[in-house]
Amino acid sequence: MRVVDENSNQLGIMDPREAVKIADSRDLDLVEVAPKADPPVCRIMDYGKYKYEQKRRQRESRKHQHTVSVKEIKYRPKIDKHDFDYKTNHVRQFLGEGSKVKVTIMFRGREMAHPEFGRDILRKVVEETADLCTGEYNPERSRLEGRNMSLVLQPAK
Repeated sequence: MRVVDENSNQLGIMDPREAVKIADSRDLDLVEVAPKADPPVCRIMDYGKYKYEQKRRQRESRKHQHTVSVKEIKYRPKIDKHDFDYKTNHVRQFLGEGSKVKVTIMFRGREMAHPEFGRDILRKVVEETADLCTGEYNPERSRLEGRNMSLVLQPAK
């Protein structure tokens, strides 16, 4: 097997027992890094330290990635102006934080006969949050799914 020491210096091709003796004399481990090479490549290193650094690098990379969450705000067709403004401010806040927002209009009973009221609410929400959203949203194309009508708003970068 080909042996590389802890300083990336090649020690040459040697017998596995001899490589283990060299690693033991330096209080390090012999780790096979390229088993499919011809001859296989082994490295003399502190394996515990190597695993620790790998975990640390993985943790650092996870710290810097951003996960996009989907927040949901529910409206009713007969919502009052103040309630609409209050909920729309929450939508603006969530979009500002970088979250997607699912705007859902819930219908009950006879409200199902007038889906245009729900589309009006969706249209108003899209107009109020147009500066924080990307893309074109057409509330006219949203349709009733059971008793709900919904639209997902994407935050601007």
